Amino acid sequence: MNLCVGMLYQTFPEIKAFGCCHEVFGTQSFLARVAEEELGLGKIKRQDIKVNVVGTNHFTWLTQAQYRQIDLFPVYEAYCRKHAEEGTEEYHPENPFTCGQKIKMDLFLRYGAIAAAGDRHLAEFCPGDWYLKDSETVSQWKFSLTPVSYRKEDLKKRLEESRRLCAGEKPFVLKPSGEEGVAQIKALMGLGDLVTNVNLPNRGQIPNLPMGAIVETNAAFTSDSVRPLLAGDMPQGSLGLTMPIVTNQALILEAAATHRLAPAFAAFCKDPLVRLSVPEAKKLFDRMVSDTGHYLGDYQ
Repeated sequence: MNLCVGMLYQTFPEIKAFGCCHEVFGTQSFLARVAEEELGLGKIKRQDIKVNVVGTNHFTWLTQAQYRQIDLFPVYEAYCRKHAEEGTEEYHPENPFTCGQKIKMDLFLRYGAIAAAGDRHLAEFCPGDWYLKDSETVSQWKFSLTPVSYRKEDLKKRLEESRRLCAGEKPFVLKPSGEEGVAQIKALMGLGDLVTNVNLPNRGQIPNLPMGAIVETNAAFTSDSVRPLLAGDMPQGSLGLTMPIVTNQALILEAAATHRLAPAFAAFCKDPLVRLSVPEAKKLFDRMVSDTGHYLGDYQ
């Protein structure tokens, strides 16, 4: 997402574009459940959890979280101290999109900001041995990897469903997706205002991340306008984890814009998921380039 938005703005600086991400929504829902349990409250809608978002796509952090006039940080801390070891009961190993929220709670207790994405996404942006050392480590942290086989089978099912819809063999049913695309479009058309988290170039909304980098914060949607809201500095702990991701994305954009492989390899070497020596990384990178060479004919 960040790379797509970044390339759009790099190629067409005057473009009106933003990137959407629903990962924060899941954390809002989790915080709603935490507040219900810890405070003995009735059912809370995730939209009623007001948050300040900082970070980058799929590696977002909350520096504020409130329900009405209640600061949820001490509530969340109490919950994490009780449940961080065993996690929640939301994890079902057969479903790769569930997790026990253990990584989320672990990061909060160490860094003091609320990690606001699914645990499988948080894991991929952290140093590789923390949560992804081996399959046993993944199981201990109560989340699942998404196998290639699942993606292939899921694509097959989606294509078949699309074919049936187009052929009139299956009725098209409108139902809420959990996303906010419709609400965003309505706000842009002047049919009501909206504040939600999106990815936009950094114009100072996160002062201690590089200007121009694609960052995720709240933004105000009004008629024909999307304005990022000032989110403030990232806390030092989460900043230290986030900055390498931001600089890697800059290197990938440089590689795409200049048609040079060297910046791409520089990013590849220091990606948290590439736990290889430089010679090993070079060997794998060269193989990847060779296998996708028909797409890279004009790269140096």
